[in-house]
Amino acid sequence: MSSRYLSSDTDSVRHLLVLPDRDAAEEAAEEAAQRFTLDDDPQIVREALAGEDDAEDAQWLVVLEDPEGELDLAALRELAEEYDGWLERE
Repeated sequence: MSSRYLSSDTDSVRHLLVLPDRDAAEEAAEEAAQRFTLDDDPQIVREALAGEDDAEDAQWLVVLEDPEGELDLAALRELAEEYDGWLERE
């Protein structure tokens, strides 16, 4: 994963919901804002796969800031899986 998604604050955690398409990312971001207490709105980012130029070869990320590291990982994982994705934590 690109270092631009890494948090500079050592206590802060950044969760990435990795999703297959933009629609899934937008829906998951909306759902995350409803399910979880978040300080900031989730960010949606398109991440091209390494070495791929084709727009089809991209993943969509929903970036969730978790300054206190308090979000429920199981619930985040479940949310990502509902949209055919997975959770990464940085």
